[in-house]
Amino acid sequence: MSVGRVLAEPQLRVPPVPEQEIRFARGQGGVRVAWAKHGSGPPLVVVSCWLSHLQHDWHSPVWRHFLDDLGQFVTLVRYDERGFGMSDWTVTDFSLDARVADFEAVVEATGYPQVALLGMSSGSAVAMAYAARHPGRVTRLILHGTVAGRPATFETETDWDEEQTWRSMIRVGWAKEHPVFRRTFTQGFIPGANEEQMRWFDELQRMASSPENIITSRIAKQAVDIRAEMQRITAPTLILQAIGDAVVDFGNALEVIEMITHARLVALDSANHILLADEPAWPAFLDEVQAFMEPDRHAMGASARARQLAVEALSARELDVLRAAAQGLDNEAIAAGLGLSVRTVERHLSNSYGKLGLSGRAARAAAVAEVLRRGLA
Repeated sequence: MSVGRVLAEPQLRVPPVPEQEIRFARGQGGVRVAWAKHGSGPPLVVVSCWLSHLQHDWHSPVWRHFLDDLGQFVTLVRYDERGFGMSDWTVTDFSLDARVADFEAVVEATGYPQVALLGMSSGSAVAMAYAARHPGRVTRLILHGTVAGRPATFETETDWDEEQTWRSMIRVGWAKEHPVFRRTFTQGFIPGANEEQMRWFDELQRMASSPENIITSRIAKQAVDIRAEMQRITAPTLILQAIGDAVVDFGNALEVIEMITHARLVALDSANHILLADEPAWPAFLDEVQAFMEPDRHAMGASARARQLAVEALSARELDVLRAAAQGLDNEAIAAGLGLSVRTVERHLSNSYGKLGLSGRAARAAAVAEVLRRGLA
Protein backbone atom coordinates (compact mmCIF):
# COMPACT_ATOMS: atom_id res chain seq x y z
CA MET A 1 0.00 0.00 0.00
CA SER A 2 1.22 3.51 -0.70
CA VAL A 3 1.61 5.91 2.19
CA GLY A 4 0.72 9.59 2.17
CA ARG A 5 3.33 11.82 0.64
CA VAL A 6 5.60 14.17 2.55
CA LEU A 7 5.76 17.22 0.30
CA ALA A 8 7.78 20.41 0.44
CA GLU A 9 6.40 23.05 2.76
CA PRO A 10 5.44 26.46 1.35
CA GLN A 11 8.18 29.05 1.74
CA LEU A 12 6.78 30.87 4.74
CA ARG A 13 7.80 31.44 8.36
CA VAL A 14 8.48 28.04 9.94
CA PRO A 15 8.48 27.82 13.74
CA PRO A 16 10.65 25.13 15.36
CA VAL A 17 8.94 21.76 15.52
CA PRO A 18 9.01 19.61 18.68
CA GLU A 19 10.31 16.09 18.25
CA GLN A 20 7.55 13.59 17.66
CA GLU A 21 7.56 9.91 16.84
CA ILE A 22 5.21 8.92 14.03
CA ARG A 23 3.77 5.48 14.72
CA PHE A 24 1.49 3.24 12.70
CA ALA A 25 -1.51 1.14 13.66
CA ARG A 26 -3.17 -1.44 11.42
CA GLY A 27 -6.72 -0.43 10.63
CA GLN A 28 -9.47 -2.28 8.81
CA GLY A 29 -8.20 -4.26 5.83
CA GLY A 30 -4.58 -3.80 6.94
CA VAL A 31 -4.56 -0.07 6.20
CA ARG A 32 -1.62 1.66 7.89
CA VAL A 33 -2.87 4.53 10.03
CA ALA A 34 -0.28 7.08 11.15
CA TRP A 35 -0.58 8.47 14.68
CA ALA A 36 1.47 10.48 17.16
CA LYS A 37 1.16 11.97 20.62
CA HIS A 38 2.65 14.83 22.60
CA GLY A 39 1.91 16.95 25.66
CA SER A 40 1.22 15.99 29.25
CA GLY A 41 -1.92 15.28 31.20
CA PRO A 42 -4.94 13.05 30.65
CA PRO A 43 -5.24 11.59 27.14
CA LEU A 44 -7.36 13.45 24.60
CA VAL A 45 -7.61 11.80 21.19
CA VAL A 46 -8.37 14.07 18.25
CA VAL A 47 -10.73 12.12 16.02
CA SER A 48 -9.38 12.96 12.62
CA CYS A 49 -11.07 15.04 10.00
CA TRP A 50 -9.74 14.77 6.46
CA LEU A 51 -7.63 17.93 6.53
CA SER A 52 -4.70 16.75 8.63
CA HIS A 53 -1.05 15.88 8.14
CA LEU A 54 0.89 14.82 11.24
CA GLN A 55 4.11 16.41 10.04
CA HIS A 56 2.81 19.47 8.20
CA ASP A 57 0.40 20.54 10.96
CA TRP A 58 3.28 21.42 13.29
CA HIS A 59 4.47 24.04 10.80
CA SER A 60 1.04 25.45 10.08
CA PRO A 61 -0.16 28.82 11.45
CA VAL A 62 -3.65 27.36 11.07
CA TRP A 63 -3.08 24.27 13.28
CA ARG A 64 0.06 24.91 15.34
CA HIS A 65 -1.75 26.70 18.19
CA PHE A 66 -4.11 23.73 18.59
CA LEU A 67 -1.11 21.45 19.15
CA ASP A 68 0.86 23.82 21.37
CA ASP A 69 -1.96 25.07 23.58
CA LEU A 70 -3.88 21.83 24.06
CA GLY A 71 -0.62 20.00 24.76
CA GLN A 72 -0.10 22.21 27.81
CA PHE A 73 -2.81 20.38 29.77
CA VAL A 74 -3.56 17.11 27.95
CA THR A 75 -1.63 14.33 26.26
CA LEU A 76 -2.83 14.96 22.72
CA VAL A 77 -3.11 11.92 20.45
CA ARG A 78 -3.57 12.65 16.73
CA TYR A 79 -3.83 10.48 13.66
CA ASP A 80 -4.26 10.88 9.91
CA GLU A 81 -7.44 9.35 8.54
CA ARG A 82 -7.23 6.50 6.02
CA GLY A 83 -6.45 7.92 2.60
CA PHE A 84 -5.02 11.14 4.01
CA GLY A 85 -1.86 12.68 5.43
CA MET A 86 0.80 10.11 6.33
CA SER A 87 -1.62 7.17 6.41
CA ASP A 88 -2.11 4.83 3.44
CA TRP A 89 -3.54 6.58 0.40
CA THR A 90 -4.42 3.44 -1.57
CA VAL A 91 -7.87 3.05 -0.06
CA THR A 92 -11.34 2.57 -1.52
CA ASP A 93 -13.46 2.04 1.61
CA PHE A 94 -14.25 5.30 3.41
CA SER A 95 -17.35 3.98 5.17
CA LEU A 96 -18.09 4.95 8.76
CA ASP A 97 -17.46 1.39 9.95
CA ALA A 98 -14.02 1.36 8.32
CA ARG A 99 -13.13 4.71 9.87
CA VAL A 100 -14.35 3.61 13.31
CA ALA A 101 -12.33 0.39 13.02
CA ASP A 102 -9.22 2.46 12.22
CA PHE A 103 -9.89 4.63 15.24
CA GLU A 104 -10.32 1.56 17.44
CA ALA A 105 -6.88 0.39 16.28
CA VAL A 106 -5.31 3.74 17.16
CA VAL A 107 -6.86 3.79 20.64
CA GLU A 108 -5.66 0.22 21.25
CA ALA A 109 -2.16 1.17 20.08
CA THR A 110 -1.95 3.99 22.63
CA GLY A 111 -2.39 1.53 25.50
CA TYR A 112 -4.76 3.86 27.33
CA PRO A 113 -7.67 1.97 28.92
CA GLN A 114 -9.82 5.11 28.75
CA VAL A 115 -9.58 8.31 26.72
CA ALA A 116 -11.42 11.55 26.10
CA LEU A 117 -12.36 12.34 22.50
CA LEU A 118 -12.23 15.55 20.49
CA GLY A 119 -14.27 15.05 17.33
CA MET A 120 -13.74 17.88 14.87
CA SER A 121 -15.75 18.50 11.71
CA SER A 122 -16.35 15.22 9.85
CA GLY A 123 -14.37 13.40 12.54
CA SER A 124 -17.24 14.07 14.93
CA ALA A 125 -19.24 11.23 13.36
CA VAL A 126 -16.48 8.74 14.19
CA ALA A 127 -16.18 10.18 17.71
CA MET A 128 -19.90 9.82 18.36
CA ALA A 129 -20.05 6.31 16.90
CA TYR A 130 -17.07 5.18 18.98
CA ALA A 131 -18.52 6.73 22.16
CA ALA A 132 -21.80 4.90 21.54
CA ARG A 133 -20.13 1.57 20.79
CA HIS A 134 -17.47 1.71 23.54
CA PRO A 135 -19.00 3.62 26.46
CA GLY A 136 -16.55 2.12 28.95
CA ARG A 137 -13.54 3.45 27.05
CA VAL A 138 -14.67 7.10 26.75
CA THR A 139 -14.39 9.44 29.74
CA ARG A 140 -15.85 12.46 27.95
CA LEU A 141 -16.68 13.67 24.47
CA ILE A 142 -15.92 17.06 22.90
CA LEU A 143 -17.41 18.01 19.54
CA HIS A 144 -16.29 21.03 17.52
CA GLY A 145 -17.89 21.99 14.22
CA THR A 146 -19.93 18.82 14.45
CA VAL A 147 -21.92 17.05 11.79
CA ALA A 148 -25.59 16.42 12.55
CA GLY A 149 -25.22 12.66 12.25
CA ARG A 150 -27.72 12.31 9.42
CA PRO A 151 -27.28 11.92 5.65
CA ALA A 152 -26.80 15.05 3.57
CA THR A 153 -29.87 16.05 1.60
CA PHE A 154 -29.96 17.93 -1.68
CA GLU A 155 -33.54 19.11 -1.65
CA THR A 156 -33.48 21.26 -4.76
CA GLU A 157 -31.85 21.09 -8.15
CA THR A 158 -29.73 24.07 -7.16
CA ASP A 159 -28.47 22.23 -4.07
CA TRP A 160 -27.42 19.28 -6.21
CA ASP A 161 -25.81 21.53 -8.84
CA GLU A 162 -23.79 23.21 -6.10
CA GLU A 163 -22.56 19.86 -4.77
CA GLN A 164 -21.62 18.75 -8.28
CA THR A 165 -19.69 21.99 -8.72
CA TRP A 166 -17.68 21.34 -5.54
CA ARG A 167 -16.84 17.84 -6.72
CA SER A 168 -15.79 19.12 -10.14
CA MET A 169 -13.54 21.74 -8.54
CA ILE A 170 -11.86 19.05 -6.46
CA ARG A 171 -11.43 16.75 -9.46
CA VAL A 172 -10.02 19.45 -11.74
CA GLY A 173 -8.09 21.74 -9.45
CA TRP A 174 -7.09 20.01 -6.22
CA ALA A 175 -3.71 18.65 -7.31
CA LYS A 176 -2.66 21.70 -9.33
CA GLU A 177 0.28 23.71 -8.08
CA HIS A 178 -1.64 26.98 -8.40
CA PRO A 179 -4.19 27.16 -5.55
CA VAL A 180 -6.97 29.05 -7.35
CA PHE A 181 -9.49 26.20 -6.91
CA ARG A 182 -8.39 25.29 -3.39
CA ARG A 183 -8.55 28.93 -2.32
CA THR A 184 -12.35 28.76 -2.66
CA PHE A 185 -12.41 26.02 0.00
CA THR A 186 -9.90 27.91 2.13
CA GLN A 187 -12.04 31.05 2.20
CA GLY A 188 -14.99 28.97 3.37
CA PHE A 189 -13.06 27.23 6.15
CA ILE A 190 -11.15 30.24 7.50
CA PRO A 191 -12.67 33.47 6.14
CA GLY A 192 -10.99 35.46 8.90
CA ALA A 193 -7.48 34.28 8.01
CA ASN A 194 -4.65 36.48 6.78
CA GLU A 195 -2.82 35.74 3.54
CA GLU A 196 -0.09 33.67 5.20
CA GLN A 197 -2.63 31.44 6.92
CA MET A 198 -4.59 31.03 3.71
CA ARG A 199 -1.48 30.03 1.77
CA TRP A 200 -0.66 27.38 4.36
CA PHE A 201 -4.18 26.02 4.22
CA ASP A 202 -4.08 26.00 0.41
CA GLU A 203 -0.97 23.83 0.61
CA LEU A 204 -2.36 21.56 3.33
CA GLN A 205 -5.27 20.67 1.08
CA ARG A 206 -2.95 19.70 -1.77
CA MET A 207 -0.69 17.53 0.37
CA ALA A 208 -3.48 16.03 2.49
CA SER A 209 -4.69 13.59 -0.18
CA SER A 210 -5.50 12.95 -3.83
CA PRO A 211 -8.56 14.38 -5.59
CA GLU A 212 -9.95 10.86 -6.00
CA ASN A 213 -9.71 10.12 -2.28
CA ILE A 214 -11.28 13.43 -1.33
CA ILE A 215 -14.28 12.96 -3.61
CA THR A 216 -14.83 9.32 -2.58
CA SER A 217 -14.48 10.21 1.08
CA ARG A 218 -16.81 13.19 0.71
CA ILE A 219 -19.54 11.05 -0.86
CA ALA A 220 -19.20 8.37 1.85
CA LYS A 221 -19.40 10.93 4.65
CA GLN A 222 -22.49 12.53 3.16
CA ALA A 223 -24.27 9.17 3.53
CA VAL A 224 -23.49 8.66 7.25
CA ASP A 225 -26.49 8.19 9.54
CA ILE A 226 -25.70 7.67 13.24
CA ARG A 227 -28.82 9.18 14.79
CA ALA A 228 -29.74 5.91 16.50
CA GLU A 229 -26.22 5.53 17.93
CA MET A 230 -26.10 9.12 19.15
CA GLN A 231 -28.95 8.40 21.55
CA ARG A 232 -26.81 5.71 23.24
CA ILE A 233 -23.96 8.07 24.12
CA THR A 234 -23.55 8.27 27.90
CA ALA A 235 -20.27 10.19 28.21
CA PRO A 236 -20.43 13.82 29.36
CA THR A 237 -20.46 15.83 26.14
CA LEU A 238 -19.31 19.38 25.33
CA ILE A 239 -20.35 20.85 21.98
CA LEU A 240 -18.41 23.89 20.75
CA GLN A 241 -19.75 25.63 17.67
CA ALA A 242 -18.81 28.85 15.88
CA ILE A 243 -21.90 30.96 15.31
CA GLY A 244 -20.92 32.10 11.81
CA ASP A 245 -19.35 28.84 10.57
CA ALA A 246 -20.07 28.64 6.83
CA VAL A 247 -18.89 25.01 6.50
CA VAL A 248 -21.04 23.53 9.27
CA ASP A 249 -24.34 25.18 10.08
CA PHE A 250 -25.02 26.08 13.72
CA GLY A 251 -28.23 24.08 13.38
CA ASN A 252 -26.14 20.90 13.40
CA ALA A 253 -25.09 21.56 16.98
CA LEU A 254 -28.70 22.20 17.95
CA GLU A 255 -29.71 18.86 16.45
CA VAL A 256 -26.90 17.00 18.22
CA ILE A 257 -27.63 18.45 21.65
CA GLU A 258 -31.19 17.17 21.34
CA MET A 259 -29.90 13.65 20.69
CA ILE A 260 -27.22 13.30 23.39
CA THR A 261 -28.10 13.21 27.07
CA HIS A 262 -25.84 15.29 29.35
CA ALA A 263 -24.61 17.44 26.44
CA ARG A 264 -23.83 21.14 26.81
CA LEU A 265 -23.55 23.61 23.93
CA VAL A 266 -21.21 26.60 23.89
CA ALA A 267 -21.58 29.14 21.07
CA LEU A 268 -18.32 30.72 19.94
CA ASP A 269 -18.17 34.18 18.38
CA SER A 270 -16.40 33.27 15.15
CA ALA A 271 -17.02 32.78 11.44
CA ASN A 272 -14.13 30.31 11.12
CA HIS A 273 -14.65 26.57 10.89
CA ILE A 274 -11.11 26.20 12.24
CA LEU A 275 -10.51 28.69 15.05
CA LEU A 276 -7.47 30.91 14.56
CA ALA A 277 -4.95 31.77 17.26
CA ASP A 278 -5.51 35.53 17.18
CA GLU A 279 -9.31 35.60 17.54
CA PRO A 280 -11.18 35.88 20.87
CA ALA A 281 -12.99 32.60 20.26
CA TRP A 282 -9.72 30.66 20.63
CA PRO A 283 -9.02 31.37 24.33
CA ALA A 284 -12.73 30.83 24.98
CA PHE A 285 -12.43 27.41 23.33
CA LEU A 286 -9.34 26.58 25.39
CA ASP A 287 -10.95 27.63 28.67
CA GLU A 288 -13.98 25.44 27.99
CA VAL A 289 -11.90 22.41 27.04
CA GLN A 290 -9.53 22.76 29.98
CA ALA A 291 -12.38 23.08 32.48
CA PHE A 292 -14.18 20.14 30.88
CA MET A 293 -11.04 17.97 31.13
CA GLU A 294 -10.39 18.84 34.79
CA PRO A 295 -12.14 15.71 36.19
CA ASP A 296 -9.89 13.56 34.01
CA ARG A 297 -6.82 15.36 35.34
CA HIS A 298 -7.88 14.69 38.94
CA ALA A 299 -8.69 11.07 38.11
CA MET A 300 -5.30 10.69 36.46
CA GLY A 301 -3.55 11.87 39.62
CA ALA A 302 -5.54 9.50 41.80
CA SER A 303 -4.96 6.70 39.33
CA ALA A 304 -1.20 7.34 39.30
CA ARG A 305 -1.07 7.02 43.09
CA ALA A 306 -3.13 3.85 42.94
CA ARG A 307 -0.87 2.40 40.23
CA GLN A 308 2.20 3.11 42.32
CA LEU A 309 0.71 1.10 45.18
CA ALA A 310 -0.32 -1.62 42.73
CA VAL A 311 3.18 -1.87 41.24
CA GLU A 312 4.63 -2.15 44.72
CA ALA A 313 2.24 -5.07 45.32
CA LEU A 314 3.59 -7.05 42.35
CA SER A 315 5.65 -10.09 43.31
CA ALA A 316 9.24 -10.49 42.15
CA ARG A 317 8.19 -13.21 39.70
CA GLU A 318 5.36 -11.09 38.31
CA LEU A 319 7.86 -8.29 37.68
CA ASP A 320 10.20 -10.77 35.96
CA VAL A 321 7.41 -11.78 33.60
CA LEU A 322 6.47 -8.15 32.85
CA ARG A 323 10.11 -7.23 32.23
CA ALA A 324 10.34 -10.04 29.69
CA ALA A 325 7.09 -8.90 28.07
CA ALA A 326 8.55 -5.40 27.84
CA GLN A 327 11.32 -6.86 25.67
CA GLY A 328 8.69 -7.94 23.16
CA LEU A 329 8.77 -11.65 24.05
CA ASP A 330 5.64 -13.75 23.68
CA ASN A 331 4.43 -16.08 26.43
CA GLU A 332 6.28 -19.10 25.05
CA ALA A 333 9.59 -17.23 24.94
CA ILE A 334 9.03 -15.81 28.43
CA ALA A 335 8.34 -19.29 29.76
CA ALA A 336 11.50 -20.68 28.16
CA GLY A 337 13.64 -17.83 29.43
CA LEU A 338 12.40 -18.03 33.01
CA GLY A 339 12.11 -21.81 33.22
CA LEU A 340 8.34 -21.69 33.71
CA SER A 341 5.39 -23.30 32.01
CA VAL A 342 3.34 -21.21 29.60
CA ARG A 343 0.35 -21.62 31.88
CA THR A 344 2.33 -20.22 34.82
CA VAL A 345 3.37 -17.22 32.72
CA GLU A 346 -0.27 -16.64 31.80
CA ARG A 347 -1.25 -16.83 35.46
CA HIS A 348 1.42 -14.29 36.47
CA LEU A 349 0.26 -11.94 33.73
CA SER A 350 -3.37 -12.33 34.74
CA ASN A 351 -2.50 -11.63 38.38
CA SER A 352 -0.49 -8.57 37.35
CA TYR A 353 -3.36 -7.20 35.26
CA GLY A 354 -5.72 -7.67 38.19
CA LYS A 355 -3.42 -5.83 40.61
CA LEU A 356 -2.94 -2.99 38.13
CA GLY A 357 -6.67 -2.74 37.41
CA LEU A 358 -6.26 -3.62 33.73
CA SER A 359 -8.41 -5.73 31.45
CA GLY A 360 -9.16 -6.36 27.80
CA ARG A 361 -6.89 -6.49 24.78
CA ALA A 362 -4.94 -3.42 25.87
CA ALA A 363 -4.01 -4.88 29.27
CA ARG A 364 -0.64 -6.30 28.21
CA ALA A 365 0.47 -3.09 26.49
CA ALA A 366 -0.68 -0.98 29.44
CA ALA A 367 1.09 -3.21 31.98
CA VAL A 368 4.31 -3.12 29.96
CA ALA A 369 4.02 0.67 29.64
CA GLU A 370 3.68 0.94 33.42
CA VAL A 371 6.82 -1.13 33.99
CA LEU A 372 8.77 0.93 31.44
CA ARG A 373 7.48 4.22 32.85
CA ARG A 374 8.77 3.34 36.30
CA GLY A 375 12.15 2.17 35.04
CA LEU A 376 11.59 -1.40 36.19
CA ALA A 377 12.34 -3.09 32.87
